[in-house]
Amino acid sequence: MPNLVNLESVSIGFGGPKPVLDGVSLGVDTGDRIGVVGRNGGGKSTLISVLAGALTPDSGRVSPVRGLRMALVTQQTQLSGATVREAVLGGPVPDHEWAADPRSRAVVEGLRPGGDRGLDASVEGLSGGERQRIALCAALVRELDLLVLDEPTNHLDVEGVGWLAEHLIARRTALVVVTHDRWFLDTVASRTWEVVDGHVEQYEGGYGDWIFARAERARLADAAEQRRRNLARKELAWLRRGPQARTSKPRYRVEAAEALIADVPEPRDTVELVTMAKHRLGRTVVELEDATLTVGDRTLVDRQTWRIGPGDRIGIVGVNGSGKTTLLRAVGGERPLDGGKRIQGTTVRLAHLSQDLSDLPMHRRVLQAVEDIAERVTIGRYEQTASQLAERFGFPASRQWTPVSDLSGGERRRLQLVRLLMTEPNVLLLDEPTNDLDVDTLQQLEDLLDGWPGTLVVVSHDRYLTERVCDRAVALLGDGRITDLPGGIEEYLRRRAALEERSEGAPRSAGGRQGAPRSAPPADSGRSESERRAARKEVARIERRLEKIATEETRLHEKLAAAATEPGRLQELDAELRALVSEREQLEESWLENAVD
Repeated sequence: MPNLVNLESVSIGFGGPKPVLDGVSLGVDTGDRIGVVGRNGGGKSTLISVLAGALTPDSGRVSPVRGLRMALVTQQTQLSGATVREAVLGGPVPDHEWAADPRSRAVVEGLRPGGDRGLDASVEGLSGGERQRIALCAALVRELDLLVLDEPTNHLDVEGVGWLAEHLIARRTALVVVTHDRWFLDTVASRTWEVVDGHVEQYEGGYGDWIFARAERARLADAAEQRRRNLARKELAWLRRGPQARTSKPRYRVEAAEALIADVPEPRDTVELVTMAKHRLGRTVVELEDATLTVGDRTLVDRQTWRIGPGDRIGIVGVNGSGKTTLLRAVGGERPLDGGKRIQGTTVRLAHLSQDLSDLPMHRRVLQAVEDIAERVTIGRYEQTASQLAERFGFPASRQWTPVSDLSGGERRRLQLVRLLMTEPNVLLLDEPTNDLDVDTLQQLEDLLDGWPGTLVVVSHDRYLTERVCDRAVALLGDGRITDLPGGIEEYLRRRAALEERSEGAPRSAGGRQGAPRSAPPADSGRSESERRAARKEVARIERRLEKIATEETRLHEKLAAAATEPGRLQELDAELRALVSEREQLEESWLENAVD
């Protein structure tokens, strides 16, 4: 059976000294799920645009099968329709019609195009992220043979990324996806294409398999270069010894083994880093006492006390619109609290990486823009020049005199990071630091943050980065509290799933889910202040008990596995487990009844 689409000796350039794609030949078969990776500006988007027929190559041939049903969703995809309903469903389709189709219902409920405004919202005035989400929905509701996506996880929260991964795996549509989200790539892709120097290297498997194969390729290249150098040195010594030496048998030293280049970082020495952080920061970093944050008539944080200490490495998670960025700005002192008090330590040097790139000096060159901050910087135990740090983040000497105005979006993001680190902060607040960064730059950033001796607070939908560089996670679940997550992102997803199940009977918007925030329990404005305070205490007690039940359930499951050949013991353990599950369900119902807005 032929491939769905083939590229044969395809080349394309845009007037530069080298073509973006140079003689590329490859194909996409039925059922393939291919992740496309490579550096910013390396040709990934060009490759999928050529593959989908949106760009015509300078030479070579693109051959799709007859009648191929294909959709391309990029970050510039145009919407057709005046409302979200028309753009997603192709016309003014009534709710009962699209809801009767399992695929359409799953997509609309999973991605919620239009957000809280529902399907009848106008597409005029929507942000780029909202428009991209609508374009993604419009593609996913269709019956397709091939789906081509460019950075589909941008503007999705952790929960949305997880839903999209499950959806793409469950459907049989062939997939080609450009993504820098390592968790998504490893979960979805069964093959990986790496676009490098105009060519496409092909690997079996997802992100983990690609990293291993790339490390092995680098190891072999290093070994070959070392052999060549050794041979050259021996040949030179042999010639210098003269004719007499040439009659004797030469001796060679051959190393018995070569170490594989591993892409796994050394375990972080948390104790040492916290000790260094305390030395630099003292005991007090940033504290929010009895803090309240509101946006319009919504309360994002309700009289919460949150202390961020020296060496803390915290990830903040929550659905889009839950208030993560607002909380981060409040921690940084950029956004005043609507109630309560913010305390900052006297030795704190705080730096905030926002999603706004307007602070870059467009009239300067890259190296000048970095040296405007400082010429040298000490990160951890090592001192680096502005040029060395810029090179570490993907600006080789040949690019350091490029005007900032000529940089791509990903390059400007990298420059923003370099300038931020040149200030030598001891508290870093990072808001979506992975946006527009390629995998290589993400690895450099993670390596740097992994050994960074300071306090770190991260808001990111990139689950891989959050789990690697953070030791703790907290969540904004829409109940006005900052909830600690001992189990990390997995615990957050479990809590979100439980809340969704409990709220299924609540009124739904045209988007298929409750209005914003999706996790918020119904407000109980009739309660007195003392009743609300008592309810909050009860919620805290319930959550402590739920955490103990989760531990006990894990222990019981382990005992059940060990007692597989003991029928009497199995019955006893099963009875204990049933009692725990029943108690947990009652506690979850009580939590919903006592939760306050």
